[in-house]
Parts: sequence; structure tokens; C-alpha cells
Amino acid sequence: MIQLNHISRIFNADQVNEVMALKEVTLEIKRGEFVCLIGSNGSGKTTLLNVISGAVPPSEGKVYLHGEDATSLPEHKRSRWIARVFQNPLGGTAPDLSVLDNFRLAALRTSKKTLKIGINSAFKEKVRARIAELGLGLEDKVQQPMGTLSGGQRQALTLLMSTMDHTDILLLDEPTAALDPRSAEVVLQTAQRIINEYDLTTVFITHNLQDALKYGNRLIQMKNGRIERDLDSTAKSQLQLQEVYQWFA
Repeated sequence: MIQLNHISRIFNADQVNEVMALKEVTLEIKRGEFVCLIGSNGSGKTTLLNVISGAVPPSEGKVYLHGEDATSLPEHKRSRWIARVFQNPLGGTAPDLSVLDNFRLAALRTSKKTLKIGINSAFKEKVRARIAELGLGLEDKVQQPMGTLSGGQRQALTLLMSTMDHTDILLLDEPTAALDPRSAEVVLQTAQRIINEYDLTTVFITHNLQDALKYGNRLIQMKNGRIERDLDSTAKSQLQLQEVYQWFA
């Protein structure tokens, strides 16, 4: 599903402030795997996600998606496979548009752009039904501007929007970092349900080590631009929180 071959990424090459964010990273993520990605600030986690999404090209190496060489494909062309939820709840939505219009834009992500998509009653009822599954009462607020909702509500809706159109890969870039604990739990439970429902291949960056142990079936720790540890579901299930804390000592 996702294959990275000898990926390196250098920022500010040949300058005094040169940074090698990724160093010869080789990684394969199979279909349906839910990978939790942890590491200190500057370890290369977000750069790795950016390379997968196409937001940042590798300086060296190859990126394969579905077995297809996607190294030179820009981010918008990878959207036929990839949906991404960012750390900032403001980043994934249009605040001045209604909730319904935001879902309509999401449905157009990889479809042919036509003014008719998303305006019929069937689409509206589909959106209301999907939102009702959250249990937050937001299905009665579909005409309300997205910007009037709380950060947790927006992140939960962003997750739903990520699967309004076809996607295979879900990239979660610290989606709960700006949320209170209750909202964070709602968002992650929503993510888990969506991942299971659509059998999504997922990469989840988090600084919350409890969440890293609770969610996913694979755990990768990055350090200094390299993969330091890569644990499968069996090894991950045997980890204790204190042991993971010691990795950062």
C-alpha cells in the first residue's frame, strides 16, 4: 500500500542551517495497518507524513502507493488515495461555509467538479445520517457555519468528511493536540470507527503515549530522522507505558 525506499529529505541544502530531516528511511505499510508514529520534536515524523502525502518531495529515494511510483506526483494528484487530518481544527474546513457545504466540498475532492454534486436531498440526508453517528447532536446544525463549532466538533466532522469521497489512506497529523481530553477521546473513537468501517491504511502521529499504546496495530518510533523502533501488534500489546517513557529519557 505505502512503500518508501531509501527516503532522505534535506532542508536548506548546502547552507549553514541545513537540516537532514529524514535519513535513508525505508518503510512498508500494508493495507489495513494502523501505524502510530511517535518521536520527539524534530525526529522527522511530520516530514515523513509530508513525503507520503506529497506536500514535500524527497531529496532522495522513491515513494510507491498501490505499487505505483508516486514520487513525482503532487499532493493534489495523490488525493485519489490519501485523506489527511491536521493538528489545527481550523485547517481542514472552510469556517465561513455551512457544515453541509463543507461536506459537499469534501465529496468533490476526487470527483469531476460539477455544480450538481451535493445539492440533492439524498446527499443532504446522507450527510445528516453520517453526522448523527457521532452522537453530538450536530445533525441539526448542518446549515450552521463551520466556524461556529468547537475545535473538537470540527475535528470529528473533518474525519467524517475525509471519507465522503473514495480514499484508501488516512493520515492523522496530531489531530487531538489542540483539543481538551473529552473532545480528543471523541475524535479518536470516531477515527477508530471510520478506519474499521472502511478498512483504511492509517498513519497517526501523536505525542500522547497513552493513545499510542491504545490505538493502532503497529508502533514506530522515530529519532533523528530515522526509524528507531518498529513494533508489530504482538510486541506493541506487551509494552508498558513506563517502558515507552524510557525511550525518551
